[in-house]
Amino acid sequence: RQVKQFRSGYPVETEHEVKGEKGAYLLHARIKLGAGSAHEWNIVAEVDQDAADVAGLLEFLKTGKNIRKELYNDVERGRQELLRIAASSDALQSTRDEPGTARHLSNVLFNVMRGGVFEDQYRIRISDFLTYTVTFNTNLGKSCRMLFDAGKEYILYPELIERSVSTGDPDLIRICYEYLPLAFSRRHGDPSRPWNQFSIENRNEDGSKSLNYQGNWRDIFQNWEALSLSFPEFVEGMICRFVNASTADGYNPYRITRQGIDWEVPDPSDPWSNIGYWGDHQIIYLLKLLRISREHHPLYLDQLLSREIFTFANVPYRIKPYSELVSDPRHTIEFDRELEKEILERTGSIGSDGKLLWGPDGSILHVNLAEKLLVPLLFKLSNFVPGAGIWMNTQRPEWNDANNALVGYGVSMVTTYHLRAYLEFCSQLFKNSNAGHFELSEEVARLLDRVHGIFRDQKYQQEITMDTTVVRSCMDALGNSGSDYREHFYRNGLSGRKKPVSTAGILDFFTAAIRMIDMTIAASRREDRLFHSYNLIILDKTDRVGLRRLYEMLEGQVAALGSGFLSGSQSVEVLDSLRASALFRKDQNSYILYPDRRLPFFLEKNHIPHHLVERSGLLKLLTEAGNRKIILRDANGSYHFAGHIRNAGILKKELEKLSTEYPELVRNEMEIILEIYEEVFDHRSFTGRSGTFYGYEGLGSIYWHMVSKLLLAVCDTCHRALRENEDRPVLEQLAAHYYEIRAGIGLNKNPQLYGAFPTDPYSHTPAGRGAQQPGMTGQVKEDIISRWGELGVMVREGRLQFIPLLLRKSEFCPEPREFHYIDTGGRSRSLPLEKGTLAFTYCQVPVVYRLSAEKKIILTFSDGQSRTIAGETLDENRSASVFRRDGKISGIEICLEPLL
Repeated sequence: RQVKQFRSGYPVETEHEVKGEKGAYLLHARIKLGAGSAHEWNIVAEVDQDAADVAGLLEFLKTGKNIRKELYNDVERGRQELLRIAASSDALQSTRDEPGTARHLSNVLFNVMRGGVFEDQYRIRISDFLTYTVTFNTNLGKSCRMLFDAGKEYILYPELIERSVSTGDPDLIRICYEYLPLAFSRRHGDPSRPWNQFSIENRNEDGSKSLNYQGNWRDIFQNWEALSLSFPEFVEGMICRFVNASTADGYNPYRITRQGIDWEVPDPSDPWSNIGYWGDHQIIYLLKLLRISREHHPLYLDQLLSREIFTFANVPYRIKPYSELVSDPRHTIEFDRELEKEILERTGSIGSDGKLLWGPDGSILHVNLAEKLLVPLLFKLSNFVPGAGIWMNTQRPEWNDANNALVGYGVSMVTTYHLRAYLEFCSQLFKNSNAGHFELSEEVARLLDRVHGIFRDQKYQQEITMDTTVVRSCMDALGNSGSDYREHFYRNGLSGRKKPVSTAGILDFFTAAIRMIDMTIAASRREDRLFHSYNLIILDKTDRVGLRRLYEMLEGQVAALGSGFLSGSQSVEVLDSLRASALFRKDQNSYILYPDRRLPFFLEKNHIPHHLVERSGLLKLLTEAGNRKIILRDANGSYHFAGHIRNAGILKKELEKLSTEYPELVRNEMEIILEIYEEVFDHRSFTGRSGTFYGYEGLGSIYWHMVSKLLLAVCDTCHRALRENEDRPVLEQLAAHYYEIRAGIGLNKNPQLYGAFPTDPYSHTPAGRGAQQPGMTGQVKEDIISRWGELGVMVREGRLQFIPLLLRKSEFCPEPREFHYIDTGGRSRSLPLEKGTLAFTYCQVPVVYRLSAEKKIILTFSDGQSRTIAGETLDENRSASVFRRDGKISGIEICLEPLL
């Protein structure tokens, strides 16, 4: 109320009570300042206080001495604690590029706020682990306690895994793997969703540190990817958490939490409620975690491939049979309320393990990692349309919210590119395995054999030409294979019976699948040398598949670059074309998701051409009779559909109402009028907000997460080209593109151009506005990993390498300085840096780069000794010491010469 008084020049009065209005806290004072003098004040919000806290605070304010000093000390303690949290995930660097080091600190901080951070290295608090175990499975409480020595408070995570494996109990082993002691993780907080409430809970009610995490599927795993590079010993646990939350029909639930999984429940009274299996980043994020495991622990996944310690999530969704998917691909999932009731009753009895798939013998059904890797692959391939991509028919099929309306008639080349990379990885993984065969669930083995047979069929090996009966035949065969499996599974569950499948047979399946996918990718190359991202299929009553190509999209180029299909020089072609395309936004020196375009104005929409009206006797008759339920004629003689007809379903109901009055016309022209409606509105091409909004990820908008994905894809392409001995000009061109893309990201802009703080990540930049929605965007994960790529910190076959292909000499400090960091013991340290050096931490071990023509590594050990190693690679034992954060190596100095 005082603001109005102040604006009008009237005296301002203190309000001691505010009733029935929103509270506001404003300071008002008259201050006279002399030259060079200052006046200082503090505004403090103390929240979450009970009555005793408030009374104590008031007393402190009355009687306390040096209150401001106490306040500043408290702020400093908070700053140091925040720095410690960020430092544990390698946020601290020291280079000449100070804005860049600030941006990296910001990225890491937001990444751990989004996905959590491991508070105490690899130490596990036994009391918390016991509580966690009982939450999941009350039956395991007694056997779990036997893992620990009496009187011990902590155990190291690798030792916990080792002891659990020795018990032979698959559920105990699984729960030990899945236990991830994460703290500082936010609850997913999209303000546009009423069920999402932002919060970061640091403390439990008793004051102890809260170990907790929860987030939707795509968010939490993408942030764990970056986190796992600093804590690689937890990566197999992340993989277990990932695959054990996926279902026996190939999908995953909406949200992952420390307490288990959540799914969405349809609610007619809640317009925000939805239903749908999430395929969000399912293949690509799993692949990235698998790669990290394979690089750091080369033999680990080989052991897990055959070990039956994995499970399936039991989500009460039922995908309709293939024939119904074809008939109505936008309504494909039913919610099984009886199954949900059964699952929740079991969960109430045993704990979160009640949400897993149980076998006919009344116990949790167990499978091996080989089966967990094959199931999502098989169901993606059961939706494969040769020449077009992966059919999106499960209502939440892709990560990109802006294109979610494509579900139904949309097919994804993005997923197809990711599948190719996944297949190549799995092929190498299974090839290197010593196992001659793998025991798979009988039903999964049958599905594998069926899909494999389709891919080997000679009639599908020809060059792909769309609108042919061959494409529809292949699509139908694959679709029915997945449908038959689901029908059996929904009716009977998995039997628990196993069937041996030869490794050679699985490898032949991978080869056949890659061959089919490669033909589709080749057919998806556009005339402008870019690649298609999403397409539309037309499914009618003929034996063909119609295909409509959508416009170019940035997402498809990113996925194509990461597919492994392109050579280094071909990747340069794509990047050259991308910069010359309609996706490049010159004012921001960056890329939009889709080409900008003008939308029609209101009076330009909903016009039925006269020749289409002439096709229908019913429409002409209704117009002449003045019946406005379906068609209207305006003052200019133009025809329009009635405004209340928002979709084809409503139109169909209106036509059915007319069947009593015009039965023969309605029967003969129902399909014709529905076709006219689709021709007018083209609803099949509706992609979501990407084609109708101007903000967020809409028209003309830069989506920074995708730009950073492009940056990382080019970074990975550079290093792959180096490993494959591509010519130096190719490496130089890729590096040039990398830094062109990087220059467009906010860090390299002034605040006026960026429209925000350049050192902070943001969600998107609409046309004509500055960056919007700061902070915890997925962009931070990509930028962190790209930074490791710039620094050349690589891991290959368990060995840590330093190959700074993309590092610029301008980052090396021109004068001596101090590098302040926090070691693995939580102690603040300071390291003097000489001229011509830069520093960062990796797994919290300080690493110093020094410009030198001689390539060598100087290791400093905690006992004061040092050792010099020629080259750029550490051996497996010393690399493992760094990964384990055991403190034996206290510093690493690399003498190097940047490659470019």
